[in-house]
Amino acid sequence: MDKSTVFGLITGFVALLVGMTLKGVTPDKLFNVAALLIIILGTIASVVIAFPMKEIKRVPKLFGVIFKEQKSMADSELIRIFSGWADIARREGLLSLEAKAEEITDPFLKNGLGLAIDGQNADYIRDVLSEEVEAMEQRHAGGAQIFSQAGTYAPTLGVLGAVVGLIAALGNMEDIEALGTAISAAFIATLLGIFTGYVLWHPFANKLQRKSKEEVRQKMMMVEGILSVLEGEAPRVIEQKLASYLSMEERRKLSAKAPGEKEAGQVVEET
Repeated sequence: MDKSTVFGLITGFVALLVGMTLKGVTPDKLFNVAALLIIILGTIASVVIAFPMKEIKRVPKLFGVIFKEQKSMADSELIRIFSGWADIARREGLLSLEAKAEEITDPFLKNGLGLAIDGQNADYIRDVLSEEVEAMEQRHAGGAQIFSQAGTYAPTLGVLGAVVGLIAALGNMEDIEALGTAISAAFIATLLGIFTGYVLWHPFANKLQRKSKEEVRQKMMMVEGILSVLEGEAPRVIEQKLASYLSMEERRKLSAKAPGEKEAGQVVEET
């Protein structure tokens, strides 16, 4: 579970409901069927029109990415793995890493190491893996754009809902009490549009973008590690090179821990 996503959502809804209560508005006012239809169904309709169905079908999976913590290898563990591989390759040759390749569960890392063991040159391996990263990045960008566009449509649909409500209100000018109720209900649509746009859809898009950047960063770190092993660099040199991807705190932890604490290539869940 992605704790920051859940915490942010809870905080957002609490802020809205408590703020409404302090302003003298009861939360049940939010459950306006007409406003919900215009905002929710309207946003869904707009997104479906804007994107091909093959991308729309990915939305449930994207929600899973948003609400689940990414499972990936820790950077420090990845560096220790490459350092160990480099030591073995320098002593016994690249072919000795075939057994290690069978232990890897990360498909990208396994493919890259396999290319190196098969005798492919560094330029070819870099091109193949970089193209794979680029294709992944484009897929991720398309998913984030769905939520970004939903965040753009929702506030505008909120204005549309308010206009519809005001039209209905102005058609009942003789009843002042009913007029006030109708105007109040009209602006519920605006509230829902702005809230869903800027507290849900745009933040969801940003979360997907941030997770994509983190995955791309680690994939490029793997590329550099594989090429360093292929070129026969010393374990210490590889550690220093890949440490540039880490924060200062992570570098200190890396230098403090002894290698070999986990099985090489095993994916672990970050906390």
